[in-house]
Amino acid sequence: MLTRLMLFGSALALAACLFAQASTQAPGSPDWSEPFPAHRMIGNIYYVGSRGLASYLITTPAGHILINSNLKTSVPLIRENIEKLGFHFTDVKVLLISHAHFDHDAGSAEIKKLTGARYMVMEGDVSVVESGGKTDFQYGDDATLLYPPTKVDRVLHDGDVVKLGDAALTAHKTAGHTQGCTTWSLRVSEAGKSYDVVIVGSPNVNPGYKLVHNARYPEIAEDYAHGFCVLKSLPCDVFLGAHGSYYGMEAKYARLNAGGPNPYIDSAGYKNYVADREQAFLAELQKQKAAVKKQ
Repeated sequence: MLTRLMLFGSALALAACLFAQASTQAPGSPDWSEPFPAHRMIGNIYYVGSRGLASYLITTPAGHILINSNLKTSVPLIRENIEKLGFHFTDVKVLLISHAHFDHDAGSAEIKKLTGARYMVMEGDVSVVESGGKTDFQYGDDATLLYPPTKVDRVLHDGDVVKLGDAALTAHKTAGHTQGCTTWSLRVSEAGKSYDVVIVGSPNVNPGYKLVHNARYPEIAEDYAHGFCVLKSLPCDVFLGAHGSYYGMEAKYARLNAGGPNPYIDSAGYKNYVADREQAFLAELQKQKAAVKKQ
């Protein structure tokens, strides 16, 4: 009897341990942590993220700008990628994000501590970043999606320009996915030509998002609609985004290595992506409106 009780107790302890472990591990795709070759994309823009989570290094003579810190566990990979390219991690002077979800900003506290970079975040996402995700309208109550709170050094507003050295990035508020979701635009030069680059924040409607009667984010549908207007208005030669899957990064990287025209120059791909995501949003909005009418 005693042996049985001991075994039962051990089983309970193991189950509790596994539950606790599971509850502290944020969900995500395995490719979010899988290495991907660091490489120059175009001009002074370099890819330094993982296979599934994009991070971009914009280099300048005055130091560098990093977009997206990704997961808490991503920092060593980002640092290694930057150094493999021949740059110094500690030369990162400005840290930006696409939006305040743990897969894009959970590593910010560590990167800021290691580099001393100034952290600049769009209004609407500032409280989420500084609370470590607790004020997020959708995920704030999910402990598995929280991360180290990080102090914001500059609050950005729609149309603000972030300058460092010879780089100038414009912050476009394309809210909806988060309340401060940010799409970045800049111009780069390559082989004597100038190109408009757009780094899309996220126009996606996540599973579980309420687009109708959302008490925590009443203007969510209007923000999405405005965001699509912004995206459609931006000139874009080079299409990038918060995840490489937005713009077919892996296939384009393979073509980049094969020689020929730079595959990241893809204005048609940008237009098609934005149109597809807008149609997905409108379909989901119509579905939710119809469901509310039936109630």
